[in-house]
Amino acid sequence: MSYTGPDHDSPQARRTRRRPLTVALAALVPGALLGWGVYEAVDGGGADGADRTGSAAVSPAPDAAPDGGGDGKASGSARPGGGPLRGKVVVVDPGHNPGNFRHPAEIGRPVDIGTHRKECDTTGTSTDDGYTEARFTLDLAHRLRTLLERQGATVRLTHDEGRPEWGPCVDERARIGNTAHADAAISLHADGSAPGNRGFHVILPGSVHAGAADTRDIVGPSHDLGVSVADGYRGETGEPPSNYLGGGTGLVTRTDLGGLNLSTVPKVFIECGNMRDSKDAALLTSGAWRQRAARGISEGIVGFLRGS
Repeated sequence: MSYTGPDHDSPQARRTRRRPLTVALAALVPGALLGWGVYEAVDGGGADGADRTGSAAVSPAPDAAPDGGGDGKASGSARPGGGPLRGKVVVVDPGHNPGNFRHPAEIGRPVDIGTHRKECDTTGTSTDDGYTEARFTLDLAHRLRTLLERQGATVRLTHDEGRPEWGPCVDERARIGNTAHADAAISLHADGSAPGNRGFHVILPGSVHAGAADTRDIVGPSHDLGVSVADGYRGETGEPPSNYLGGGTGLVTRTDLGGLNLSTVPKVFIECGNMRDSKDAALLTSGAWRQRAARGISEGIVGFLRGS
């Protein structure tokens, strides 16, 4: 967001004398306004007005954008530049698609994920109030893209704003990262477990060598990416590791996900919380909290890429 300061007063007649204190204050005020503008643009209090260190709002406008636009889009996001991630490519995969429910036949067809065949995609889950996982992941992806671009990265989304209308299928999502020769790829999700099950977990690829799948070269770097993302996410959001998967580590290894099995670049999934638990749902539906979630994931990716 570009900071727009108060309207300037019309020019006044120049005084013949200025006291030193007046001159000093005149010099300091524009700098202070500029500093405030930079803070608001880069690390402001979140989309729904909550302070980054405050409690997450329970009933925010769900899709408030990081720049206050209200639609979840990363409008005005910085183009890749001279930051620490200059030259790095990150593929962000918003889980599911808001249009999937209109295309049951298309998303239900099986695709090859190396170990077996699996449905192209699913509709995802939702909170009890109807806030869908697909809306959540797309909004989070926009926020994450903005933050990573400010660090100089080139960021590519697997889908965006109804393009395509459904999917892509899980095998195509993996190919997008592979074709981009991504330095890191992450798939964003929220879980749909039983109430009382809460917390986040990061899913790592297991070693798979079957059919079109061969993850042996990416298991190590994907583990490093996952640990860095989990640390950044927990530190920024305060969300605990899952109490129902991962043994309290926040890390889970799986070999049944096409998006991981077919990847040839370091890649992880993150389940940001459980949409069916009331405590997690209150966080996931908060624009300010989603901004903190994006910051945590971004910090994890930046840490991984700077160390690679």
